This record gives sequence, structure tokens and C-alpha cells, in this order.
Amino acid sequence: MIKINNLHVSVEGQEILKGVDLVVRPGEVHAVMGKNGSGKSTLAFTLAGHPKYEIKSPKSKSLKVESGAIEIDGKIIDELAPNERAEMGLFLANQYPAAVPGLGSTSFLWQIYKKKNPSTGSGRVVTSIIEFRKWIEEQAKVLDLNLELLKRGLNDGFSGGEKKKMEILQMLVSNPKYVVLDEIDSGLDVEALKKIATTVAKVAKGLNIGVIIITHYSRLLKYIKVDRVHIMEAGVIKKSGDSSLIEKIENTGFGDNDNRL
Repeated sequence: MIKINNLHVSVEGQEILKGVDLVVRPGEVHAVMGKNGSGKSTLAFTLAGHPKYEIKSPKSKSLKVESGAIEIDGKIIDELAPNERAEMGLFLANQYPAAVPGLGSTSFLWQIYKKKNPSTGSGRVVTSIIEFRKWIEEQAKVLDLNLELLKRGLNDGFSGGEKKKMEILQMLVSNPKYVVLDEIDSGLDVEALKKIATTVAKVAKGLNIGVIIITHYSRLLKYIKVDRVHIMEAGVIKKSGDSSLIEKIENTGFGDNDNRL
């Protein structure tokens, strides 16, 4: 379970998150929505452990939070490095994935797969690089990702949509327990959006993964069942509800007061 307790986060001395509370259990899909500048991406980067985002106590202003602002499966992760959080099963799909020319995409995915899926006999999907290439190509076809891109450097020359699909392939090989999708829908056409959402929904429910979807728009949520919806404004979660809240947002927008939501 991801438990966020009274999370305050500052960037270069400016407080962005001002007391966020959120609980995401395995198998649940949560959508965090809101206007630009509301703090959604700050939440994503803070969860992932970006050093630019400083967790602070609202009282002491100390980087040390005794009770812990973020927990994963009961362990406080406030001061853990990004790789340590990833080892605990946290995966972040970036809004703007970086290109790494020279790092072969398939080789990169294979190295992640070997690390995150240690050999357990019959429980392993594939056991060799040859089998892995066949398996990852099958997953790429499901996402309608050009197989030639798997021969290139990671995200090198990829379009925005292709980068997002590569992020989903990374999610598949990472064997995560919790996934944060930071505006994964930006730059996607309708077909790509549907394929990515369908894949995420299948993996989340099939493997009991907790998912946080950060988005401006409701279009992605038409293809994936959401358990809870949270509206973020000015660094706090202003309102939470079930999926019916999505329709209210479509009809009235995010609004400036609770009456509109």
C-alpha cells in the first residue's frame, strides 16, 4: 500500500504541495486530476524521489519527517534514493521520457527484465535473450509500436507517442507493485491512447498493481476503470470521489469552488 500523509513539498524554497493525503492499495486505480500548476507532477516526482523536490514538515521545516510523509508497504521512503524506491516496486512513467542514443532499446529492456524477474523456475516468462526478443516484440505489437524502433537507441528519434509506448514496455518488464503514470496521455492519438490504457488496465488488475494516473483530461479514463478520483488544486487534494466525479468534471470543469464539483 502507498500511504501519503500530510505531504508538504518545496522546490527551490517555494512550497508546492501543502498537505497531501492519499492511500492507494494494491489493485486499485486512482486518478489525480487538476489544472496546470496544481501540483500533480510535483506529486509524481516526489514519489519517485527526484532530489529537486524536498519533503518538509509543516511545523519544523525539517527535511526529516518523524512520522513519514510517504510509505510503501509500511516502510517510510522519504529519504530513499530513486533506485531504492524502484527496488521496492515503484515505477514512474514520465511525461517527457528522455532519449539515450547508443543505448539499445531491446538490450535495455532485457537488462531490466533480468533484474526485476529473477529466475524462479516455472514462474519465469522467458529464460533467454532469444525468447525475450520474441516476447517483447509481441508486447510491442499489442501497443502498435513499430518493431524497428526496438533496434534503435532508447527513444532516439521516437515521436512523443512512441516514447509513451516505450514507457509502457518498461513498465511491463519492471514487474512493478505500484505505477505512477504522469500525463501518459499527452501527445497520443485516440488509438494509441486506447491501446495504452487497455494494457495498463489489464496489467494492473491481473497482477494486483496499485496505479496512480495523473492527467488533465478524462479521455484516458474512458478506457480504464478507476476506483477513486482526486481533484488537486493549489497543492492540496480538494475533493475525492468515485468515477462519477469524472462526469461532473466533464460537465463543469474543475471549477474554483466545491459547488461546481
